[in-house]
Amino acid sequence: MYRVEDKYNCTDAQLVTLQSRMEAVLKPDVNEGGAEGYRVTSLYFDDLTDSCLQDTVDGVNRRSKYRIRIYNDSLDVIKLEVKTKRDNRIMKRSKTVTRAQMESLMRGECIEDSASDSDPATLFNLAIRTQGLHPKVIVAYERKAYVYEPGNVRITFDRNVRASSRVEAFGQKNISYDFLREYDKVLEVKYDAFIPDFLLQLLETGNMQQSAYSKYQLCRECAAL
Repeated sequence: MYRVEDKYNCTDAQLVTLQSRMEAVLKPDVNEGGAEGYRVTSLYFDDLTDSCLQDTVDGVNRRSKYRIRIYNDSLDVIKLEVKTKRDNRIMKRSKTVTRAQMESLMRGECIEDSASDSDPATLFNLAIRTQGLHPKVIVAYERKAYVYEPGNVRITFDRNVRASSRVEAFGQKNISYDFLREYDKVLEVKYDAFIPDFLLQLLETGNMQQSAYSKYQLCRECAAL
């Protein structure tokens, strides 16, 4: 199922104001480790011609991103994800993998899959075999998330977006990062079919504009500097 995903670049002041509003009316994400939220670290993959990156730069209508994601620098839960975007709607295929499977994919080796296109491992394996999919950049940030069950609304505030080209060190602690010089804070609003009017009103600041924000693109550019 495709979900709407709207993104907004924010200033510090906007992020603080909006987060305080959400705190007053919405529930925090049940997966949060504490009041400060949690750290997200993703290893993004691309093919030999960087087609995922180029599709993002060109604004291709339908495009995909491949990544492995962990939380709070822990390898206890490792998510394999393929995120497909069509206009401002997204569909994410996700499954938990083992550390051994993660390491195989990082070496450019295929892992066991279900032969179904709903399985991200199937899509990873196909891209490895036909396009030479391999790791490109590590993206990390701190996230505070809120949910509203009607409409399956999820609102996230991401701070300190940063990049590392040390892809071989993914999953290790104390990785050195390059912080984005700008656009290091972003608000993301995701929902299925509708979002209640009261939430739209709470999200209004008067001068915040929707953006085609891509952490992957910005961090690839940052890591290349």
